[in-house]
Amino acid sequence: IHGKVIPVDGPYMCYTRHEPVGVCAQIIPWNFPLLMQSWKWAPAIATGCTSILKPAEQTPLTALRIAELAMEVGFPPGVLNVVSGYGAAGAALSNHMDVDKVAFTGSTEIGFKIMEASAKTNLKRVTLELGGKSPNVIFADADLDMAVAQSQLGLYLNQGQCCIAGSRVFVEDRIYDQFVERSVAASKARKLGDPMKSDVDQGPQVDRDQLDKILGYIQKGKSEGAKLLTGGERFGNKGFFVEPTVFADVKDNMTIAKEEIFGPVMSILRFSDVDELIKRANATAFGLGAGVVSKDMDKIMRFANGVRAGTVYVNCYDVFDPAAPFGGFKQSGIGRELGEYGLHNYLETKTVIIKQDPRTTK
Repeated sequence: IHGKVIPVDGPYMCYTRHEPVGVCAQIIPWNFPLLMQSWKWAPAIATGCTSILKPAEQTPLTALRIAELAMEVGFPPGVLNVVSGYGAAGAALSNHMDVDKVAFTGSTEIGFKIMEASAKTNLKRVTLELGGKSPNVIFADADLDMAVAQSQLGLYLNQGQCCIAGSRVFVEDRIYDQFVERSVAASKARKLGDPMKSDVDQGPQVDRDQLDKILGYIQKGKSEGAKLLTGGERFGNKGFFVEPTVFADVKDNMTIAKEEIFGPVMSILRFSDVDELIKRANATAFGLGAGVVSKDMDKIMRFANGVRAGTVYVNCYDVFDPAAPFGGFKQSGIGRELGEYGLHNYLETKTVIIKQDPRTTK
């Protein structure tokens, strides 16, 4: 982390410094508790900031245990802090006048409230990683086996509880029926149970509220005319399991094609024209991610350049690396996490201009 020496007019030397933004409130969700904690703490520590981490009320134990380990290895008191609690705890941090920055991962609704709190208090720096309704595009020239496997991973990872989930699957007309048939078969073959077992494909949703929310969206899909081909029900009577669910003949104006479900519900839509496809893919308030499966590099680049999304996966999905920035366009967030780009959000840039003494310069 370093600044720059910048040539300026006149007898002056100009350079910049990157300094810690200060006290950071970091509010994380329940879907990837350990990963989200590392994504927040790492840049704060690297840039010299202090952190007050607020984990989700559903998953506080991971954060508290990692905080204990941080104490054991010798982090100074006050550098890394954890405050557990419900939404009121996050609201208190967002409104506190001694907090310099809020980094939040979660729903777009709460993201708006954090921005509002910043504006009403001390103009905290804010970074947000919010919801998504990511388009995943399957062109007719795609390897169909790869496309089905890619779309299954893109949708069902972590029981569908993933902000970048490829939940709008756009399939070109010529292979639509084949893709739907294979996707239904693959979804039916998924084994539900204890996710800690190696032969299990899908575990439960996080809690009853999430279960009920997902089942509610499935009912909306059916009532609005989407064709339910598999799943659509709670699995068993113990645990909050939802059957892998596939809807075909989904239209852009249907609720399941517009709103983030955060569950194992795949919506498959048709397309025939690339320009129309890009327009439809962008017809959303979100812009977190996108995917495309094709062998045609011209089509790939046309879509990747045209879609308004923070990450575009080509012939793959859900590939993450600490060096690669992650974040969204539009209402999917502000700023980036991970890599060099993620450090920028924890730094203030200071410009220093020094008048040179003409007696000592030539």
